[in-house]
Formats: sequence, structure tokens, C-alpha cells
Amino acid sequence: MGIWLLNNFSTFTLAVLLGGGAVLVAVTGTLLLRRGLSRLTDGTYNDMVGVVLSMYAAIYGIILAFVVVAEWETLNDAERNVAAEATQTAEVVRAASAFPPEQERRVTDAVGAYVHAIVEKQWPLMRDGRPDPGLTNPEVVGLYRVFQEYEPKTEAEKVYYEQSVSTLGDVAAARRTRLADAQQSLPPLLNVLIYGGALIMLPLTFLYGIKSLRAQLMFVVSVAALIGVSLLLCLTLDHPFSGDLSVSPAPFKEGVLAQFWR
Repeated sequence: MGIWLLNNFSTFTLAVLLGGGAVLVAVTGTLLLRRGLSRLTDGTYNDMVGVVLSMYAAIYGIILAFVVVAEWETLNDAERNVAAEATQTAEVVRAASAFPPEQERRVTDAVGAYVHAIVEKQWPLMRDGRPDPGLTNPEVVGLYRVFQEYEPKTEAEKVYYEQSVSTLGDVAAARRTRLADAQQSLPPLLNVLIYGGALIMLPLTFLYGIKSLRAQLMFVVSVAALIGVSLLLCLTLDHPFSGDLSVSPAPFKEGVLAQFWR
């Protein structure tokens, strides 16, 4: 559901839906409660509600901060891994210039097929959170076969051959990490704590009585807006390859690899 929302609505729209929805619930709940329980406006229960609300807000804030920081690091790691995979793939192309023209052409063609398979076939599925490793398996096998079927002759070719084969191993490792990152998400228990906690915390603010209706609305609206934006942030960071803020395949179209997109 989260991936579908990210892929079908802009970040601004989701901010309006989540933040605006939370604010609407807060305003409606406050007005209904003030009308049904007029004693709340006198602050009769403020001492008890204040203690409960402050304790709950502290615990929820700690959990929310932990989740946001962890997901932000995951997003950064995914971006660095994609950049590293593209860089290592480009190194294979650069090293191929040390081989005879025919072998260089074979290496370049194999790398081009691999890069196109990643961007055109695998990335759309990664965006949907369901990457299929088999889509690029033929291209990976093709890359290895190009080197398995070639025997370097000069010392320079042997050096670059060993370097290229080693780099291919790094490419394969980065590819596995990228596919794993595309499927990562928060554990169900953390989802319950984050989204369920918001559903509990928001109604608690209705119980804090303030004589001035304007002041109380300002209080509940500010808390509701903060909760809505926080939930959007968790949702966005939870899926690094989905939505407007997703990891881009641009590194596979830059530098040496740009030749495959002309």
C-alpha cells in the first residue's frame, strides 16, 4: 500500500493528504469533544492528561527519531551502493581498452547490455518493491563469459584481465545489495508502533482542556501536522526506490557509461 501511494501521488500531495487528514481529524475531534464534554474546557483533567501526554510523547518521539535516523542511513547506503555499482561497471569498460579490439568490443557490448537491463527492466520493478534477480542474470552471465572465453597474452593484458575479473565480483556483490535494498521495509512491529502510536497520541491531545477554542485548536493542529509530516517521512524513507525521493539510476547513465545511451 505504501509503495502504491508513493508511486501514484507526489510528495506534496501525500503531505496534504496525511498532514491535512491529521489536522482535519484533530479539529473535528476537538470540536465534538468540547461540545459533548464541556467540563474539559475548565481544565479539570489537565494534570492527569498532561502527565500521560508528556510521557507518551517522549516515548513516541524516541521511537520515531530512531526509525527516521535508521531509514535515512538506509537510503544513503542505497544511494552509495548504486553509485559504487555504476563506478565498478565503468571500470570494467575502461580496463577493456587494454585488450585487443575484438575483445574490447565484446566487453563493451556485454556491459552495455547489462546497464540497459538494469535501467529498463529491473528498475521499474524495484520501484514497485518486487525486483526480479532473474531479469539481469543473462547479462551477468554474459559478462563473465566474455572473460572466461578470453585468454590474455601480454603482461599488460593479464594485469587488466585480473583487475576486471575482480571488479566483476564487486559488481555482482553491489547488485545483490541493491536488490536487497529494494525489498527492505520496516518490520511489522515497528509499523504498529509508528502508525498505531500516532492514532493513540492524536486523540490524547483532544483531552487537554483550554478555555480558548482558538488556543486549543492551535495546539491540536500543530501536533497533528507534526504527526502527519512525520508519518510521511517514515513512509518515504521506508522505500528507497519508490516515490519522488527515490534512488535514481542516473549513475548508470553518466561518465563512461553515457556512451550506451546515445
